[in-house]
Amino acid sequence: MSLFNHLIPSLNRGTADDGSCESGVARALKPFYDVQDTPEAYQVTVRLPGVAKDGVEVVAENDEVRITGRRTWTQPAGWTALHRETPDAGYELVLTHENAIDAGKIGAELRDGVLRVTLPKQEALKPRKIAVA
Repeated sequence: MSLFNHLIPSLNRGTADDGSCESGVARALKPFYDVQDTPEAYQVTVRLPGVAKDGVEVVAENDEVRITGRRTWTQPAGWTALHRETPDAGYELVLTHENAIDAGKIGAELRDGVLRVTLPKQEALKPRKIAVA
């Protein structure tokens, strides 16, 4: 089993009675995401519709990467919603990795509601070509 298979989400969906989840974000949903394994890094693509750059937080500590997104939309005065396709909630995704990530080199970019996070692999985990003498 490769380390790629260890990048699994925790099931933190904010199901506590008070409507909050572990990181304190009220009613957090788990967003849709994809993980790609390359020789140099793991590429994580997370869909965060309605989230601006200042509402995204990526935290790497111990053996997990936590991605949190908060929406900042407010309902206009006198406006009545007849139907909403998405709930008025933030997002939270937790990925565990067994210390396979170089946390100091993590990069993230948000464009059009899609967050792309690059999780570089530790040097010891990268494939090496060894010359035979």
